[in-house]
Amino acid sequence: MPSISAAMVAIGDELLSGRTRDANIHHLSGWLTERGIRLVEVRIIEDDLGAIAAAVNALRTRFDYVFTSGGIGPTHDDITYEAIARAFDRPCTPHPEAMALITTWYEAKGQAVTPERARMALMPEGATLIHNTASGAPGVQLDNVFVLAGVPRIFQAMLTAIDPVLTRGVRRYSKAVTAHGLPESKLARQLADIQAALNGVSIGSYPIDGDEWGVTVVVRSESEMLVNQVIVSVRAAMQALGADPVDGDRK
Repeated sequence: MPSISAAMVAIGDELLSGRTRDANIHHLSGWLTERGIRLVEVRIIEDDLGAIAAAVNALRTRFDYVFTSGGIGPTHDDITYEAIARAFDRPCTPHPEAMALITTWYEAKGQAVTPERARMALMPEGATLIHNTASGAPGVQLDNVFVLAGVPRIFQAMLTAIDPVLTRGVRRYSKAVTAHGLPESKLARQLADIQAALNGVSIGSYPIDGDEWGVTVVVRSESEMLVNQVIVSVRAAMQALGADPVDGDRK
């Protein structure tokens, strides 16, 4: 199976100011991992046309897929579609099918399609719609770029819609083991020795609230057998240092 890579552009001044804590990065990383797609890079970008367009153009030539989140709603600062159009050197034009979907959604709720709501149908010319069962207004796809909403439940609904079109890659397996009370620094040499003796496996070491409180070790590989083998070695190294390791769940 191929190795598939992805990047993400999370858009919004509220993410950079600390007003909003982004949940989409966390969800996307796990969702892609399940499909054998590696999320390699994430950029958080302010609501600026040039910055968004530049980030998308920098990433779409380097990765198999690029996902954006945020900035496709009905307000004045929702400028992502315009920025994507700039990145692809296309105009933003009314999308008839998107307008029909938006109209149907609001009419079913007994609400009018205001000019602000109609603005959500102004999309890069030639874009393919990403259907949205959560709130009606669709996202779009242009080439390998998927433009998704920022609201987490809508973001996730759009991921479900594009799931069938994504190429799966090689799945990576992972297991974790934690030793409370064992300083990470005491285990460093043993982990380096285990890592040096093996190919095709990565070992991550993560201290618990500082070096002295304990450590979680995560083993990742495309081989489930190799992951299991290395976890046994890591657990044995922890026990040799007097720790009582327990299985963890860090991805």
